Amino acid sequence: MKYSLALAIMQIKGFIDISFSDWDGKVSSVIFLPDCNFRCPFCYNKSLVLQSEAMPTIPYERIKKYLEANRKWIDGVVVTGGEPTEHKDLPDLCSELKGMGVHVKVDTNGTNPAVIDKLIEDKLVDYVALDLKAPLTDEEYSKTSGVKAGRVLDRLKGSIQILLGNKVDYEFRTTVVPTLHCVDDVQRICQAIKGCRKYALQNYKSDVETIDPVFQDLKPFSAAETEVFFEAARKIVPNTILRG
Repeated sequence: MKYSLALAIMQIKGFIDISFSDWDGKVSSVIFLPDCNFRCPFCYNKSLVLQSEAMPTIPYERIKKYLEANRKWIDGVVVTGGEPTEHKDLPDLCSELKGMGVHVKVDTNGTNPAVIDKLIEDKLVDYVALDLKAPLTDEEYSKTSGVKAGRVLDRLKGSIQILLGNKVDYEFRTTVVPTLHCVDDVQRICQAIKGCRKYALQNYKSDVETIDPVFQDLKPFSAAETEVFFEAARKIVPNTILRG
């Protein structure tokens, strides 16, 4: 096939055969690509981001055989990471999956708008989930992304505008983390995406290995506290959902 050489050497570091939670309303498989240009302190894919070279690579051919054998059960494939748009062979992977007749969702931090735009224009993606870590200021985004964010904020804003153009189905989403987020933060994020199709709030998960060990045993927000975030967001973005 056209893309078999690129996919034969693609670094796939994780695969979930069946997921009911990674794409709302769909039974999906999940492909994990390594590495990321962020170092979010609360990230729970520490090995994938920092030590991917020590993780075994999963041959694409094995994933392809699974998808072909289970095509009638799998609605779509989620490509996540790490940061998928950092990989130059991402379009090849999406094209191959689309050629198999499955829907494709890409999770992204939004820092590569040209890649996102190209995937949409070439009809290689059916759904984009863009993580918004904080209000769009240098100080706040640097704190939550673990990198100096000033140089990427303009690119992130570009990705937001691409999705707001409604050329593909999408969602914005925020994981609210104690010590990092307050209700005002969520309200300001919502102002930046006002009018969007969907905004998902997710509570932080504890008891996972995080990039910054301080966050590993951090207690998540209570159900009541999470509800306050949700109600505040819904006043600005009515299409807000609470996930998890």
